[in-house]
Amino acid sequence: MPLIARIALNRPLRRLFDYIIPEDLELTPGQRVRIPFGRQQATGLVVEVGVEPPPGIKLKPLSSAIEEWPALPQETFKLLSWASDYYQHPLGECLFTALPPALRRGRIAEEKTEQWWHTRDHTATLPAKAHKQKALFDWLRQHPRGAPTKDILQAGFSRAQLNALREKQLIEPILPPRPNSLEQDSELDARRPELSAAQALAAEELAVPDEGFGVSLLYGITGSGKTEIYLHYLKEHLNARDQALVLVPEINLTPQTVARFQHYFGSRIVVWHSALNDGERLTTWLKVRNGEPVILVGTRSAVLLPFTNLRTIIVDEEHDSSYKQGEGFRYSGRDLAVYRAHQNNCPIILGSATPSLESVHNAEQAKYHLVRLEERAGNAAPPDISLLDIRSRPLEGGLSRPALTAIEQTLTKGEQALVFVNRRGFAPVMMCFDCGHMVECPRCDTRLTYHRRDRAMRCHHCDYQMAATEHCPKCHSDAFKPVGQGTERTEDILASAFPDTPVVRVDRDSTQRKGSIQGILKQVNSGKPCVLVGTQMLAKGHDFPNVTLVVVVNADGGLFSVDFRAPEQLIQTLLQVSGRAGRGTKPGKVLVQTCHSDHPLLRTLCEGRYLDIADQLLKEREEGQFPPFRAMAIFRAEADTMEKSLQVLDTIKPLTNAAGIETWGPLPAMIARRADKHRAQLVLNARNRKKLNQLLTGICQELDQRKLPAGTKWMIDVDPQETG
Repeated sequence: MPLIARIALNRPLRRLFDYIIPEDLELTPGQRVRIPFGRQQATGLVVEVGVEPPPGIKLKPLSSAIEEWPALPQETFKLLSWASDYYQHPLGECLFTALPPALRRGRIAEEKTEQWWHTRDHTATLPAKAHKQKALFDWLRQHPRGAPTKDILQAGFSRAQLNALREKQLIEPILPPRPNSLEQDSELDARRPELSAAQALAAEELAVPDEGFGVSLLYGITGSGKTEIYLHYLKEHLNARDQALVLVPEINLTPQTVARFQHYFGSRIVVWHSALNDGERLTTWLKVRNGEPVILVGTRSAVLLPFTNLRTIIVDEEHDSSYKQGEGFRYSGRDLAVYRAHQNNCPIILGSATPSLESVHNAEQAKYHLVRLEERAGNAAPPDISLLDIRSRPLEGGLSRPALTAIEQTLTKGEQALVFVNRRGFAPVMMCFDCGHMVECPRCDTRLTYHRRDRAMRCHHCDYQMAATEHCPKCHSDAFKPVGQGTERTEDILASAFPDTPVVRVDRDSTQRKGSIQGILKQVNSGKPCVLVGTQMLAKGHDFPNVTLVVVVNADGGLFSVDFRAPEQLIQTLLQVSGRAGRGTKPGKVLVQTCHSDHPLLRTLCEGRYLDIADQLLKEREEGQFPPFRAMAIFRAEADTMEKSLQVLDTIKPLTNAAGIETWGPLPAMIARRADKHRAQLVLNARNRKKLNQLLTGICQELDQRKLPAGTKWMIDVDPQETG
């Protein structure tokens, strides 16, 4: 009997495919293979070898193995198999997420090394007519270690000239020279971040690799120097052969973090995020897979990479919602990092000034070890937070007169101010003050945002856009005006109020070009007076020593949301952005504009004790039977009509009738129509997580076997970050 291999494909299919293994092949789980699939050749991953074939089906032989070794080693394969089961996502797509794009497409897993050249005979002469070849030969003679093709072409020479010299055997290709790094390694080994007494005490409490698995929740207030503790920890506990993983929530944080880590670890630092090109990602992936002693700084998907000697994991800003994938394979990078640390029997550090309620709860249950760091580094003191009631106050671009005065005083002292506006664009709404018409997105149940810089109206949900007009599209009145504040509008008001001071806007629109965030950070870190205007991108981990004032334009957005996570996210955002003030030697001040200055949540915010706020929010969650006291999952459906979406979920609801399972809905989503799809959802709440997972598996299998109406899709979100 021939051996049978069970193969996973990178397709949204909850099934695997069986193929005959040719006699001359030996395969192992995690190995990449080429298989005939329909009329095409596809790339697959071996899941199992030696399985019983289904009766009555004639199997095809697989074509070939792409490599002789498994692209996904056993530990990574087990991690992704567990994630597939927990998050109820097809195994094939989960496995392929751990591969760089080039390998998903079937490219061979080897790095393209750049060709270097050097001269064979320094004394050789060339004919007088061969001017360009002679110039290239003379140029290479000035580089005794050789030079890469890229440098040769940049110097003005051509590949034709290179080939001509090679045919004459005057030059030859060589391997790239290895840098003499002994001197650099010695210098790097001597570098150690200096810790304060409070930082040193916190560092001693962290779990270490020799003790095996352990989760340390490092609660460090903003500006307390958590990054220095990470660096110190890796210096103390990582040996020359070990690998480490450092997760950060946003790509825009990566350059700043990488620069600090490279100062202490040099070329041992590698990066992983979606802005890298295919070649860069393949190079990093190969270093990780080959067991090189790298310290990988990366975003969410870095936790899935095939580490072979992982000894430590650090998750910075562990509370950040960016760690949860929002579509497709909806995994949590933070939670998978904890599971991976347990699987690898290594320690993990979760760091944040505003830890998630789930992590605080785990610390209270003694599952995590809480490490407190409640002093700012150096002589810096926590900023003074005060509420500024803007009821009945005239506003200019969302800013009250006291806020503008505070900004002026800050700039006069040669310091910097930060204005937080959690909405990009110029204004969230364009409205006619004659007929009341507001421009809505034709594809979504939402209004278009006005972007004055581009003279465009854009939907921030489906990316639809249209040209902006100065007259009402309905009644043609010229009383068609922007309503509300966005970063562009606030930027204009500040530029008008302070014409001699640079106003720097930081949002998704202003940082789209590669390298733009580095330019902005360089300008701000120069220390010269300026005003920063931005969204949540400014609230995450940046260190601006000369920012002494933070103004929050509107703090009321999350106070009355129907999402049970909204109060937690509001407080986290406000405390994180407040923490940008006073990080240097100068005291910091925070003004929070609000129409609800008597709200107890905002009053508690002024005291700045996050863990006290977290305890209060946890009590509210427990009373309402929300996570982390209950397990939650959401089935979502979308179709060309709401009737079809609700119909799909109505067929699911009878399947959820089980003890301890509570269902809400089905109901339309908060944004019921998005990109011309009508969206509905069914929420499942359960006392027992294991029982919920078993129920979800059965429902997903049932749905896979049903034929849904044309154009209808369903998806599942386990441990959702948003319930709308």
